[in-house]
Amino acid sequence: MKNSLLAVLVAGGLFSSAFMAPAVLAAEVDFPHIETMGVSQIQVEPDMADVNVEVAVTEKTAKAAKDNSDAAVAKFIARLTAAGVTKDQIQSANLNLQPQYVYVQDKAPELTGYTASRQITVTVTDLSRLNAILDSALEEGMNRVNNIALKSSKEAEYVAKARQAAIVDAKQKAESLAKGFGENLGKIWQIRYYDQRPVQPVMLRMSAKADAMGAAESYQYGQVSIEDRVEVVYKLK
Repeated sequence: MKNSLLAVLVAGGLFSSAFMAPAVLAAEVDFPHIETMGVSQIQVEPDMADVNVEVAVTEKTAKAAKDNSDAAVAKFIARLTAAGVTKDQIQSANLNLQPQYVYVQDKAPELTGYTASRQITVTVTDLSRLNAILDSALEEGMNRVNNIALKSSKEAEYVAKARQAAIVDAKQKAESLAKGFGENLGKIWQIRYYDQRPVQPVMLRMSAKADAMGAAESYQYGQVSIEDRVEVVYKLK
């Protein structure tokens, strides 16, 4: 084996400094080897969603603003519970209270009132109920829809599949490179895998043709992207 063939690096993208720091760099390995990065991406249909809604109320006094925001949250939670949504599917945030001022040039700011806001995140396990839950939120005084993140209930299963696909990708690259250079692939010397967020939920979009179809059909669901990667160093025989 030629001494010049010390390492072959294959990467699906550039390494960041955060990933390179704990790794043993190719230049530091004193035996012939191949280092590959296996990557994978799986697109799956969403079947659930996390919906974040908020109530924001402005009143003359802090107490009035708080009371009104608390009342909207309580009514919405009660309606969700009555509709069969369980408590573990509802997350309610604490109160955020902000004074409101009017600013006039050459004058001290004038306090005009207070804005109280609270958020609720609801996990919707049946997407056919999404529109009804959004309607009930607005009807009970939740006046902002901040975010709708579509997800899959089989996330753990798909993450495991993505990881195995990344492993296969890394192995195939190493075998192809070794064969192309007339070398024989040896045993694995090192495996590097880093904690990451392999699942990218898709944000719900509203169709521009909403007036020509039913409300439920006007939402564009898209697909959830599940990605993973692994780095492997093989010895060359």
